[in-house]
Amino acid sequence: MLFDTHVHLNAEQFNEDLEEVISRAKEAGVGRMVVVGFDRPTIERAMELVGQYDFLYASIGWHPVDAIDMKEEDLAWIEELSSHPKVVALGEMGLDYHWDKSPKDIQKEVFRKQIHLAKKVKLPIIIHNREATQDIVDILREEGAEEVGGIMHCFSGSPEIAQECVDMNFYISLGGPVTFKNAKKPKEVAQEIPLERLLIETDCPYLAPHPNRGKRNEPAYVKLVAEQIAELKGISLEEVETVTTENANKLFNIN
Repeated sequence: MLFDTHVHLNAEQFNEDLEEVISRAKEAGVGRMVVVGFDRPTIERAMELVGQYDFLYASIGWHPVDAIDMKEEDLAWIEELSSHPKVVALGEMGLDYHWDKSPKDIQKEVFRKQIHLAKKVKLPIIIHNREATQDIVDILREEGAEEVGGIMHCFSGSPEIAQECVDMNFYISLGGPVTFKNAKKPKEVAQEIPLERLLIETDCPYLAPHPNRGKRNEPAYVKLVAEQIAELKGISLEEVETVTTENANKLFNIN
C-alpha cells in the first residue's frame, strides 16, 4: 500500500471529478492520504472530506504566504479542530520568501505560534519551505520542534540540510521533483537519506511527476515517486511502499 502524505484534494481543481481521482488512486495502490488545509476554506473542506472517506486524514494549519491574515481566533479554531480523531498533524506551516504578501517577521511569528500549539496538542508538523531554509532550520531548533517532529514537505534542499532535519526528528518527504531529469538535489537526498526517514507525496494538484509534468497532479501519481526512489536506491518498489507507509503510520499515529 502507498501512503500519499500530502494532497490537496480540497482544492477547486478536484471539484468536478473527485470520485474518479480517488478511484484512480485506489487502482494505483494508494491506501491512505493526508489532505492538507492551510486557511479557513481549505481546512473546512479537508474536515468535510475526512468525514466522508475512511482512508483520508487531515493536517490543518496556516500557510506562511497568508500569515498576515491569521487572527488569534483562527489559531484557537485550529486548536479546537486538532482534537478530531482524523486530524493527524498541524500544517502546512513555515516560511515562504518567494511571494511577498506576508512580511518575514509576521511569517516567523505565525510559524512559532503554530509550533507552540503543536507541542501543546502533541501533533507532528508539516513544514512548507520556499527560499527560507536557514531561517526554518533555526526556528525549528530554537522552538524545540523535535519534541513533536514532523515532515519537511516536498523537500528540495541538500542532503546535508536533510540530515540536519532528520537529526531534529523530521522525516524528509519527496514528491514529483525527484522524477525530474535535472533535479539533482532531490535525487541525492533520495540516495543518501535512509529509507526509514523518507516519505512520499504528490502535493497534488501541483508538481506532477514525469511524464505528467505540467499537468494536474493527482494521488495515483505517487507511485511514480516511489518507483523513482526505488530505482535511485537500487531496491524494490515493494520495499519503498512498505517502509514509507510504515513511516507515515508511525508519524501520524495511525494503527
